[in-house]
Amino acid sequence: MANTVLQATPQEIQKMKEAYKTFIPAASPPGSIFTAKPPGCTVTAYKSGKVLFQGKNAEAEALKWNIKPASSASKPKKDKPAHAYAPPANVGSLSLIGSDEVGTGDFFGPITVVASYVPESQLELLRELGVKDSKFLNDIQIVSIAKDLLHTIPYSLLVLNNRKYNELQAKGMSQGKMKALLHNKALLHMLEKTQSEKVDGILVDQFCEPGVYFNYLSQQSKVVKDQMYFATKGESLHLSVAASSILARYAFIKEMDKISAKTGVEIPKGAGSKVDLKAAELIRKHGPDFLNDIAKVHFANTKKAMNLAYGKRN
Repeated sequence: MANTVLQATPQEIQKMKEAYKTFIPAASPPGSIFTAKPPGCTVTAYKSGKVLFQGKNAEAEALKWNIKPASSASKPKKDKPAHAYAPPANVGSLSLIGSDEVGTGDFFGPITVVASYVPESQLELLRELGVKDSKFLNDIQIVSIAKDLLHTIPYSLLVLNNRKYNELQAKGMSQGKMKALLHNKALLHMLEKTQSEKVDGILVDQFCEPGVYFNYLSQQSKVVKDQMYFATKGESLHLSVAASSILARYAFIKEMDKISAKTGVEIPKGAGSKVDLKAAELIRKHGPDFLNDIAKVHFANTKKAMNLAYGKRN
């Protein structure tokens, strides 16, 4: 199992705890401050200041925090050479199309993907509007900033609703491929919208290796490849990715509000124990098939909710 250890300050750990709050279960291991389980990774912060990332997405998740790794007595590993799609050093000052997605780790709600274009001339304006890494923004701030962005920059929003998501997943399509298809479609839309603009490149918030991404798209008739960059923690590299993340989050919040209105109860985000309890409540009231329209039913939450709904032990 891959793992990464960071040495964080108390303030940095508190920011992590806030960012991962929807992924934190009720209990944490002895000696720890919190344990969170975002998609493909388990994050455990200890009182010593060390933060352990474990799982297939451990390295990518740890990189999002831009914190120096903890020192180790073992021989340090050589850094992997940058892939061919790594962004240039001056990426933050370019006129870029950026894309990001939201909802992949949430049991309830769809996946929302946004691509947006931010020219160099608008970078300062977006900073004034409060655009930054969405991990450090709460939902109220997201909504406020997004409402300004809607009228400030060109963007393309795609929503993969839960019923379609479940159909694709049941046919064997991975979530990674779904995301690649959505990103590619959103980027194609943005290239059409920005034909008369100066676009220096396209930055995708990396969720898989570039080769894997393009393999997912091998059967598509149109694939965006020119001037493509991939980077983890893309939100911190260019405001186009940060803006796309905010707009995607805003769309996700609106979709969650629709689900709450449909069910008559407030639907929690994330994939923790509160989600299990709410799903069990809905199963008892409407039956298990009801989840197909509002949740990602292949998540482990479904089995846990079924056990809770019908009094079975896990």
